[in-house]
Amino acid sequence: MGVERIDTRLLEELTEQSQDLNSDALRITASALDDFREAAQPAPASSRRWWHRGGAVAGVAGAAALLHTSRVAAASSSDDIMALQTAASIENLAISVYQTAAGLPFIKDGNKTVAAFIAKTTTQHQAHAKAFNAAATQAGGKAQDQPDAKYAAVVKQTLPSIKTPADVVKLAITLEDVAAQTYTKNVSQVSNGDLRKLFASVAPVEAQHRATLLAVQALLAGNMGDLIAIPTDVAKLPAAAGSVGFPDAFYPTKSASPISEGAVK
Repeated sequence: MGVERIDTRLLEELTEQSQDLNSDALRITASALDDFREAAQPAPASSRRWWHRGGAVAGVAGAAALLHTSRVAAASSSDDIMALQTAASIENLAISVYQTAAGLPFIKDGNKTVAAFIAKTTTQHQAHAKAFNAAATQAGGKAQDQPDAKYAAVVKQTLPSIKTPADVVKLAITLEDVAAQTYTKNVSQVSNGDLRKLFASVAPVEAQHRATLLAVQALLAGNMGDLIAIPTDVAKLPAAAGSVGFPDAFYPTKSASPISEGAVK
């Protein structure tokens, strides 16, 4: 069975773009976690300083204590903790799948740029899992170190049939889409502004992973691996080349995982 030939230049460009987007997301994530951590600290009874959140001045000691109490109560809700644990479980599974893919002969002994792309994406998912677990423990919950059971079963069933890079891409698209949809929906489900910021910063990174994979999948399916390049032969690109990575005007959430799906039992 032949193996699809993949030009390295597009993947190099997409890897760099993915890293830039992820770096921006992690800066936002770090800020959200800092605010979340600050909210989890006891508010000094004698506090006299002014608090500034979201461009509005909250007031002196009494208002500061009230703000602290409301934020901690919201951040520590059981739904918030379950949402964070489920997100971590999805990230854990993605890490496992990409690490498994990296060890497959046609990836490990094949194109070095493809292997580098997988390695970089794995690192990004590891950072996301760490962030979600940090927030979960700060909210009073337990860290989730297990993969999402529902999709782990799908992966277990699929892995034996993976024979080519296109098979890896197809499985990765499924996981990236579930992650993006879940975190997009979580933004409206969690009760704390810092957690909304956390989910909103990670969701577009997963969506970007999916967009990249969709573009690669389309060209591989059309036996156009040589066109995965920058610059490329524009005249030979299929008509849908500019939109295949972005099939939705607004990111859907119908396949989002329930917040309890990956919660620690």
